[in-house]
Amino acid sequence: MNNKNFVEELTWRGMLHDVMPGTEEHLKEGMRGAYVGIDPTADSLHIGHLVSVMMLRHFQLCGHKPYALIGGATGMIGDPSGKSAERNLLDEKTLRHNQQSIKNQLSKFLEFGKEEDNAAVMVNNYDWMKNFSFLEFIRDVGKHITVNYMMAKDSVKKRLSSDAAEGMSFTEFTYQLVQGYDFLHLFREKDCTLQMGGSDQWGNITTGTEMIRRVANGKGYALTCPLITKADGTKFGKTEGGNVWLDPNRTSPYKFYQYWLNTSDVDAEKYIKIFTLLSKDEIEKIVEEHKAAPHLRVLQKTLAEEITVMVHSQEDYENAVKASEVLFGKSTADDLKSLNEATFLDVFEGVPQAEIPKAEIEDGLDMIAALSAKTNFLNSNGEARRALKENSVSVNKEKVKEDYTIIPSDLINDKYVIINKGKKNTYIIRAV
Repeated sequence: MNNKNFVEELTWRGMLHDVMPGTEEHLKEGMRGAYVGIDPTADSLHIGHLVSVMMLRHFQLCGHKPYALIGGATGMIGDPSGKSAERNLLDEKTLRHNQQSIKNQLSKFLEFGKEEDNAAVMVNNYDWMKNFSFLEFIRDVGKHITVNYMMAKDSVKKRLSSDAAEGMSFTEFTYQLVQGYDFLHLFREKDCTLQMGGSDQWGNITTGTEMIRRVANGKGYALTCPLITKADGTKFGKTEGGNVWLDPNRTSPYKFYQYWLNTSDVDAEKYIKIFTLLSKDEIEKIVEEHKAAPHLRVLQKTLAEEITVMVHSQEDYENAVKASEVLFGKSTADDLKSLNEATFLDVFEGVPQAEIPKAEIEDGLDMIAALSAKTNFLNSNGEARRALKENSVSVNKEKVKEDYTIIPSDLINDKYVIINKGKKNTYIIRAV
């Protein structure tokens, strides 16, 4: 077994919020099993899930056995923690599809199915909850936990307070019993003695340790990580377009890379410890280098590279860098032509576009028409002429004069032409 201390590792990385007394000693005694619950309401994880996934990753690297619990049953109910309203419920077919997709993503972080004793295992609580009758559950599980105990939890108190817009259904109230039973089940069946999660899960996790104590006369442990925040107070893991997903079809590798690249210095210094496997020494060196020349954004570039390669691939990372340079740096027409259409559209999202029939480009489109008459990018033919005389216009990043004609070989992906006026103004012609 690896002799790295898991609790120490999380502590220096800023990933430890609360830990039950005795947990560190318990983990030092030998290989232990721990689990994290993952909500299967979508067929992809988003970066909000990554902290608990990284906890499992470190747990495995420290020689212990990680369990990823897909909350098939709990996904059918909805966890009240941190929520102000109930969530939509899923059918079994959707749950199974989501489970498989999530496992594929987790396998980039965790070693599943290998011969080692500490191979990761995925379980789904639907598999042991589906055969429970309601009467059995309230008799065998419900009787062990008092209502007073359940009412004392913060997640319940918040929803029952006078500020809450809606009350709390019985279904949601019983959620902590279901989650508590999961811990009891894994404790009995898999010798899993630790549950980990975000700090908002502490109440649910300790219900599980209480159940293990009362029903199995055993000892379960709890450990939580802080909820990730951003220095400016906006929500971590969200953009104007919604969640930042791990699935490249939902959030392209380019946008994924950009998300990390655009973090503030304060956040990047925090995130590089949480979301990469770089060592303490490596991170300290990068932070020093960054502080010496913040404008080079070494911290953000390293963070974005590490996490994009881990979630996607080296090739996706290189393409994302190339795409970023297209918009902001010095790139050539060949660089532009190497972008696939999805990345191209991501890079130029929000840039003014004009549609021109392809036939007109086949006949040759003169630059005045391309800048003004046919596109209204510039207000007048005179303004277009002036810009061309000042040598401030380029087509696909290459400077052009007034006598230049746009022809089919200029089309990127057989569809687009990029026109720049000066450094600040970008326009796109789309051949239709």
